[in-house]
Amino acid sequence: MKERFSRFLYESRQRTARFMAGRNGNDALNRFLLVCDLVLLLLASLLGGPFFLLALALLVFIYFRMLSRSVYKRQAENARYLRAKNRLLSRLRLARERWKQRRDYKFFVCPSCRATLRVPKGRGKIKIVCRKCGTSFTGKS
Repeated sequence: MKERFSRFLYESRQRTARFMAGRNGNDALNRFLLVCDLVLLLLASLLGGPFFLLALALLVFIYFRMLSRSVYKRQAENARYLRAKNRLLSRLRLARERWKQRRDYKFFVCPSCRATLRVPKGRGKIKIVCRKCGTSFTGKS
């Protein structure tokens, strides 16, 4: 009996692997969409209304992406998602670092190239030179 069950599991895994060959499968964007879908289902159970239909439509889209044979298009979508996620995370990391340094430094934005510049606090009115573009301006530190 135990042999038959393990053989069944092995064969079912093989069938699934053959079915998924050449398909996109699960990626980071699908995992993010699945979390969003779970949030929508939670909202649907609490509030009702159109949230259930939105959750169902999102679940259909997740399965469409997972079973799609247009692997390059799905990889491009996933790459765009990962770029946006990394951009957001780097901005949050930068904001957290600025928050930690707020007692010792004052931050300015270059009027020319929009670069963030850090100067020590308590120096009074000083001339600030951007290291990126060379533009100089005055500011109170």
